Amino acid sequence: MDDQSEFRISDVFSYESLVHATAGALGSVTSMTVFYPLDSARLRLQVDEKRKAKSTPAVLAEIVREEGLLAPYRGWFPVICSLCCSNFVYFYTFNSVKASWVKGRRSTPSKDLLMGIFAGVVNVLITTPLWVVNTRLKLQGAKFRNRDIKSTHYKGILDAFKQILHNEGISALWNGTFPSLLLVLNPSIQFMFYEGLKRQLHRGPDGEFSSLDVFLIGAVAKAIATIATYPLQTVQSILRFGRNREQRESKIIGSVKSILFLWKQRFRSEGILGLFKGLEAKLLQTVLSAALMFLLYEKIAATTFRVMGIKPRQHSHK
Repeated sequence: MDDQSEFRISDVFSYESLVHATAGALGSVTSMTVFYPLDSARLRLQVDEKRKAKSTPAVLAEIVREEGLLAPYRGWFPVICSLCCSNFVYFYTFNSVKASWVKGRRSTPSKDLLMGIFAGVVNVLITTPLWVVNTRLKLQGAKFRNRDIKSTHYKGILDAFKQILHNEGISALWNGTFPSLLLVLNPSIQFMFYEGLKRQLHRGPDGEFSSLDVFLIGAVAKAIATIATYPLQTVQSILRFGRNREQRESKIIGSVKSILFLWKQRFRSEGILGLFKGLEAKLLQTVLSAALMFLLYEKIAATTFRVMGIKPRQHSHK
């Protein structure tokens, strides 16, 4: 029993998990930087429901025309910081749990889903304050069509934390946590399909995949997860921005009421498609970003293990 416990602890605090986490963080930061303007367009469409421009190119053209050439990259640094921390936590937790639970055996879709959910919950509880701040900074200085939206005046990440704590209380840093916890299904579904597709499309004598294989598998997995969970992502963005009167209740019931209220409000004003507003931009950004992220993640991890002369105990396609 003691040997087994020691083995599990060594699995959690392992060099291999650190490599996977670092590779995932670097891959996500690079891919987000490349496709960041698409995410800016998506956020405007989700939060500013009175904006007339509906397509991604039209929204980006408006942003550049009204706010300057670099406006689509507003808030890039806090987003990159949050994304780096978030993906490091997620990949580290996922691979640590996998090393302890699967232990070299062939995984299953149900196990992949459960491991993804656990990693997602840990990630949400630790990194939500970072995402609340970067959502505020990303929209700061934006020209909104909805006059009810009040602009913010933060000097940076630390000032944003300070002002939110002083003016809204510590609970405001976890705005949108409940839909975020529900949204752990997004990366969980993504990883389930990613791992499952790799098992089904096992190629080569060593199970190696080409760059195109990894890119396409990552894209398909993320597209399925994004479409399935997008209405919750819309609510999450609005709650993080902090302009909804229904979100004052911090308890679970209050969170449920906020989600239902926002869904009802959006459905009444724009119909069912209102819940999927910005999906085009989100699919373009998130699918391409996820595909590039998985490609870079696999290459960075494989190269690191090769250079260090270490053979991983578990492979992600097993």
